[in-house]
Amino acid sequence: MTRVAVVGTGAMGANHARVYQTMPEVQLVAVVDADQTLAAEVARLHRATPYGGLEEMLARERPDAVSVAVPTQSHFAVANALLQAGCHVLVEKPIAATVDESLKLIAMAKAMRRVLMVGHIERFNPAVIELKRRLTAGDLGRIFEIRARRLGPFPKRIRDVGVILDLATHDLDVMRYLTGSEAVRVYAETKREIHTSQEDLFSGLVRFADDTLGVMEINWLTPTKVRELSVTGERGMFHADYLTQDLYFFQNAELDGSQWTPMSVVRGVSEGAMTRFAILKREPLRAELEAFISSVQGDCRTLVDAREGLAALQLALALVDSAQAKQVMELRKE
Repeated sequence: MTRVAVVGTGAMGANHARVYQTMPEVQLVAVVDADQTLAAEVARLHRATPYGGLEEMLARERPDAVSVAVPTQSHFAVANALLQAGCHVLVEKPIAATVDESLKLIAMAKAMRRVLMVGHIERFNPAVIELKRRLTAGDLGRIFEIRARRLGPFPKRIRDVGVILDLATHDLDVMRYLTGSEAVRVYAETKREIHTSQEDLFSGLVRFADDTLGVMEINWLTPTKVRELSVTGERGMFHADYLTQDLYFFQNAELDGSQWTPMSVVRGVSEGAMTRFAILKREPLRAELEAFISSVQGDCRTLVDAREGLAALQLALALVDSAQAKQVMELRKE
């Protein structure tokens, strides 16, 4: 039986506690939050012991694995203390607030021989998993563009970071995952309309080494929630809806071969058949936590490791820098 705890009992932390409480071979022993009323309520719902501080919880409970769902600026301090105490750690994205903090966490996890996983939950979305499988199989041919839209109302819980660090890290990680390529250049434009100190509207471009163009539209200013991803290539376009876990393929009817030929360029593209794939739907958070527990128990095949979390953070910070400098940021030579 793997003993687990959750640090941070806001919306995400409460969901971690909920899922852990239903998992076989897992015992949720504690939840921790400075807001002791909130911690007590989550603990009551999921039959755990509430704590107002990390040190007391570690001394009394000695958990094997811990989820960290605190504000971004506290990721390093909390995750570092847990790793030093010998715990395996899943930290919600982004991995930390800075690259230096991230590197220190990676080094600590290595020194302590503990799992450090980053909660890039969209990796576990069934639509994204199926999309990756089909792209790897060559169903789309060469990829031209990946376009992400992540829109919704302003979340009152967010105060320490803007939409780039809080939301764009999802799509940056997914783009790296789907292309298997690293970014070489980024450009961002941002606005601040509601947030007191950070950007709440972001439009960005990412050029990858394989020549794929990533386009992102992300904000906290849209009154309805949108989470979608489109991948355009030689043979048409895949469209994934993160919320409904649906995946569609819109065929390029003009492409009659296996590659983008000179004749196809002359003819252009036209609308072909649309296919909606049958996908077995499941909660991504449960799949993520199952992968974490499996990695703690020795199976690392589905692990989103800390290095990948660091790569997503580095891209997000480069986009923040681009917006502030109002210029394109070159990351590496193509």
